[in-house]
Amino acid sequence: MPTSSSTATSGRLLSLLSLLQVRRDWPGALLAGRLGVSERTVRRDVDRLRELGYPVQAVKGPDGGYRLEAGSRMPPLLFDEEQAVALAVALRIAVGTGAGIEEAAARALATVRQVMPSRLRQRVDLLEITAAARDTQVDTDALVALSSAIRATEEVRFDYGTPPRRRRVQPHHLVVRNGRWYLVGWDAERADWRTYRVDRMELRVPNGPRFTPREVPGGDVATFLAARFKGSATVDAWPCQGEVVLDRPIAEVAPFAGDGVAEEADAGRTRLRTGSWSWGALAAGLLRFECAVEVVGPQALRDAFADLAGRAARAAGRNG
Repeated sequence: MPTSSSTATSGRLLSLLSLLQVRRDWPGALLAGRLGVSERTVRRDVDRLRELGYPVQAVKGPDGGYRLEAGSRMPPLLFDEEQAVALAVALRIAVGTGAGIEEAAARALATVRQVMPSRLRQRVDLLEITAAARDTQVDTDALVALSSAIRATEEVRFDYGTPPRRRRVQPHHLVVRNGRWYLVGWDAERADWRTYRVDRMELRVPNGPRFTPREVPGGDVATFLAARFKGSATVDAWPCQGEVVLDRPIAEVAPFAGDGVAEEADAGRTRLRTGSWSWGALAAGLLRFECAVEVVGPQALRDAFADLAGRAARAAGRNG
C-alpha cells in the first residue's frame, strides 16, 4: 500500500517531467518554485528521473538548472490529455498513409490505449476513423533516406519511369497526398520544379553534392502541389474555367460538382462554374451530367464542345 509521502513524490516526479518536456532549459530555482519544494528536493527528484532512464542533464551557468536530453533508449513518456488524443488519431490514420507502418501503428495505439485512464480511453474509442489501407505502399527506408537528404541538403539520385531513367534532383519537400507519397524537388537538368511518386523511385547511393535550398513557387508546398495536379504552374486553380447552365436540378448536380460552384438557375436548372486542365477535358467532364448544356462562356469552351462533337461523330463512324 503506497504511503501518502510516496504518492506525493510520484505525483511530483510526473509534474517535474511534464515541465522538463515543454521547455529546453529550466533554472533550478524556477523549477523549485513551480513545484513548491526546495532546490534540494528538485535535485533528488532529478536523480530519481535519471534512475528511471530519463537523461536529465545539469546546465551550467549563473542560475544553474536542468535540461531533458535525448537518450540511448526510450524511457516512459508523459502526455497530457490533448496530446494523448492527438496521438491516437494520428496512429489510426497512419494506416492510410501507405508508409508501411500499419502493424507498428496498431501496436503503438494498443500500448497507448492500455495505460489511458478510463475517461480518456472512452474518448478515444468514440473516434470513428476508418483508415483505408492503400494498395500502393512506400518503403519506410526510402522515406527516411529522402528525409535525411532534405535535411542535409544533398542531391538524390534515382531511377524513375518506364523505362527507368536516371534522375538527379535537389529534394526540398516530402509530401503525402491522398495516401501517396511525393517528393517535390528542383531538377537542375530541366531547370524546373518536379514532383515524383516515391513508390516509383529506385534510390541510388551515395547521394550527390550539397545544394542551396530554393523556395518553392508560391512559398507553400501544399498549394504548389495542388496547383501541379490541376495543370497550373503556381496557382491552385484550374487553368481552364468556364460557366454553363445544366438542364438538371441542383440536387442532382451539386454532389458531383467537385470544387466547382453550383447555384440554382431557374426551375429545374443549375448554373455551374467549374474548371479543368484543358478545355477539351472541361467539355467532356460536363457531358457526364447527361443533359442539355448551355454555355455561358468563354468562347474557348464553346469551341471545345464543337471539337468534341466532331471527334465523337468520327468515333461513331459518321461523317460531318
